Amino acid sequence: MLVVISPAKRLDWAERDVAPTRPDFQDDAIRLAKTARNLTLGDLKKLMSLSDDLARLNRDRFRAFAEAPQPEATRPAALAFAGDTYQGLEAASLDADELAWAQDHLRILSGLYGLLRPLDAIQPHRLEMGSRLKTRRGKNLYDYWRDQLSKALNAQAEALGTDVLVNCASQEYFGAVDPKALKLRVITPVFMEDKGGTPKIVSFFAKKARGAMARYIIQHRLTDPASLTEFDTGGYAYRADLSAPDKPVFVRPYQG
Repeated sequence: MLVVISPAKRLDWAERDVAPTRPDFQDDAIRLAKTARNLTLGDLKKLMSLSDDLARLNRDRFRAFAEAPQPEATRPAALAFAGDTYQGLEAASLDADELAWAQDHLRILSGLYGLLRPLDAIQPHRLEMGSRLKTRRGKNLYDYWRDQLSKALNAQAEALGTDVLVNCASQEYFGAVDPKALKLRVITPVFMEDKGGTPKIVSFFAKKARGAMARYIIQHRLTDPASLTEFDTGGYAYRADLSAPDKPVFVRPYQG
């Protein structure tokens, strides 16, 4: 099975002793970076609801974005992203065999790079999929990527001999995957916290759990969707009574 997760706004730029790979949509990333480079500071601030300092930081990042970056200017994607999902994934603690398996089975949806493998080299950036960045393809990044991501996922799943996609990404990012072009069965796990007998989704915990689910799939080399129900990281347990077909629900006692 293939697994998809979202990227993160926060980056960890520590050096890693891992050989990076070239993103499949590197040329698209260059085009989008050039488009973003032409935005004013005010435009960037409005585009992603940034503070003045963050707008300047990202303006400088787009200005420095290179078509052929030096190795020291890039980091492997799964090791560079540092948000909540990546606290659950803990990619830096995966061993070499696990990283190799993840390279084939884990994908990161990206506003700038489209679709990334864990070891694909990225440059410092921030460009959320929901950004209304106008390009020749349309008024936002959903228009830009259209059915490209679905076609890429179809091809990569076919190469693996699977027709199952486990969606551990956010709605914002998975919304860029065209369901009409996607030929795969999509399974979307849901993670809830039980406080007083009323399970609810808590965003921070759900993001971390989605990363933990991706890690669980990697470490157990899962190929059978039925095996997903055995996920128990962090105290979660499968709840058949709350689940629906292709939407397994996992609940744990509230951690607040």
